[in-house]
Order: sequence, then structure tokens, then C-alpha cells
Amino acid sequence: MITRMILVNVPKEKAAEAERLWKQECAPLMIKQPGCLSEQFLRGRENPGEFISLSTWEDQAAIDRYRTSEAHKAIQQHTRALMNVAKVEVKTYEVMG
Repeated sequence: MITRMILVNVPKEKAAEAERLWKQECAPLMIKQPGCLSEQFLRGRENPGEFISLSTWEDQAAIDRYRTSEAHKAIQQHTRALMNVAKVEVKTYEVMG
């Protein structure tokens, strides 16, 4: 299993929009992808403009398939408006236990 974290920082005035976009548009698409075992969206308690998309995948092949899918393209279109004001970092971790 692989856990994938997408760390997103947006200006505080864009936090509500980022949360709405993820909950209504992005997460429902991602969780339907073959090999996506779970998806959570975390908001920073100290910084409400800081979010983490935390997803667990069967393997790297499932992530690769998702990244070339129509769902991934749709998610990119939904989040495009925020990308010019957001800082985004993607990290992946192997689940060891």
C-alpha cells in the first residue's frame, strides 16, 4: 500500500473555496478510482488555509493509472482557479505497518 499526501496552502480568504471544491468535486472522483482504498481531506487547526489530501492506494500502478485518467484531468480543471494562489506539494509514503 502507498499513502499519497497532497499538501496545499491557500490564502485564508480562499480556504472555504478550497474545502468546498475538494469535498464536492475532487474527493468523490478520486475515491471511485480503481485502487484508491481511502481518501481524507484534512484542514490545519493552526492555519485554516493549510490542507492535506490523504489517500491510500493499492500500489504505484493504481496511482499511475489515476494520474493519466479523465478523473485526474477533471480534478485539475476544478482546482485550476486555486492553483495560481496555492502552494502544492505531493509526497508518497509506503505503508510499513
